Amino acid sequence: MPLDYLTLDTLRRSHPAWRLLDSPHAPLAASFLHQVFVAPNVRVMAQADLVEKLEDTLYGLRQSLGEGAFPRTATQYLDDWAANDKGWLRKFYPPGSDEAHFDLTPATEKALAWLESLTQRAFVGTESRLMTVFELLRQMMAGSKTDPDARIRELEKRRAEIDAEIERVRAGDMPLLDDTAVKDRFLQVAATARELLSDFREVEQNFRNLDRSVRERIALWERPQGRAAPNPAPDGERETPGAALRVSREGGKGALLESIFGERDAIADSDQGRSFRAFWDFLMSPARQEALSSLLVSAFDLPAVQSLAPDGRLMRIHYDWLEAGEHTQRTVALLSMQLRRFLDDQAWLENRRIMEMLHGIETQALAVREAPPAGSFMELDEATPSVELPMERPLFSPPIRPVITEQILLEGGEDIETNALFGQVVVDKARLAGWIRQSLQEKTQVTLGELVHQHPLEHGLAELVAWLTLASEDRKTVFEEDTRESVGWQDATGRQRRATLPRVSFVR
Repeated sequence: MPLDYLTLDTLRRSHPAWRLLDSPHAPLAASFLHQVFVAPNVRVMAQADLVEKLEDTLYGLRQSLGEGAFPRTATQYLDDWAANDKGWLRKFYPPGSDEAHFDLTPATEKALAWLESLTQRAFVGTESRLMTVFELLRQMMAGSKTDPDARIRELEKRRAEIDAEIERVRAGDMPLLDDTAVKDRFLQVAATARELLSDFREVEQNFRNLDRSVRERIALWERPQGRAAPNPAPDGERETPGAALRVSREGGKGALLESIFGERDAIADSDQGRSFRAFWDFLMSPARQEALSSLLVSAFDLPAVQSLAPDGRLMRIHYDWLEAGEHTQRTVALLSMQLRRFLDDQAWLENRRIMEMLHGIETQALAVREAPPAGSFMELDEATPSVELPMERPLFSPPIRPVITEQILLEGGEDIETNALFGQVVVDKARLAGWIRQSLQEKTQVTLGELVHQHPLEHGLAELVAWLTLASEDRKTVFEEDTRESVGWQDATGRQRRATLPRVSFVR
């Protein structure tokens, strides 16, 4: 799109990102939304939680800027930011919930990314981006060649380069990346990973716009066309069911459905839709998820990367991608559900119309029952023909008489131990969570082995499973697959038990 005067003037007046940057409350809105949504990668937040966070932010600002700063309440600010004239937040009610939720709009995320790019960066990498450009161009040229000989020559050239590198490594010539090159590539990985999360919001918004368009068309389609009134019958003639059913709206409904499914297919088959589908298929592979997790763990162990103090959430970025992709998939599911409800409603209306017509026929028949029309006006032998083939008659088979053995049933008198019914084990997960919070107040992280050492397992394996459940529910918990630790306990018989599992670290 060319950046001419008219285009920029239209964006200035209508684009939410420009309105955010031009707002006098831009520092408050941008800093708060970045801190709450972008930095921790939160997709959706309930209104009560978001209001509480904004109240804390406003309280801190009023303490430093004066009580007159930002006089409105947190709820008023959030409703204003979610209004149509702002469009910085999306306020909606999830299915099955009566509490409002908020999410960032793609325009707001673009504005926040631009503001973040204005800050001075301590290290600007260029080598990795140049190599990315060369690699992408090579893939484009190699993947677009239709000549088999040319592609074979390219593959043989790459194989020769790989063989030469293998020989150099075997000879002891193994060049390593210096710290600068490692930092350059890691920062490029981090930037690309966060850009993918922003792209998910934009893809989801495109599907949501389609869903809104479908709902509007369904609502407006019912009004202008409505139910066509039947043409009046000539004097002395009654309207027959066939004549009434000929007045249908199938043409209008078919055109509407064709338009809806056409737009749905247009987005799914577009470049963006195909790219998203390919990305989702690649990410859903368990083997690729494990490979990506292993690469991230190895990258974070490099001294050069540790000197950058990277965000620990980047190690679990592929799980954030999955969560963001699920939001997009749910949006598509809602669209499909809306179309199905539309078809069900129309089928119900058609069935109701037919039942009304049948009821009218019955009413008219009862009205002329005492004085039927003269002569025979309808003859019908049977509703359906009856066909009886000789070979379809079943052969005679004598009934089977059951043989009942005479045996006296004795009442059971065995003694059953019922103490086991009252010896159930209940693990208090709230108490375990309290121990975790208490330990994290004293140190930044604590392992499961340290917690079990301080608080021995009282209920054996069931309590250990409860610890692991709390760890899996906390997104900050780190599971170190390469490091093992042993946890021991004493069972009810006094026997010592021990389990070996990956080291689990709870992080503040």
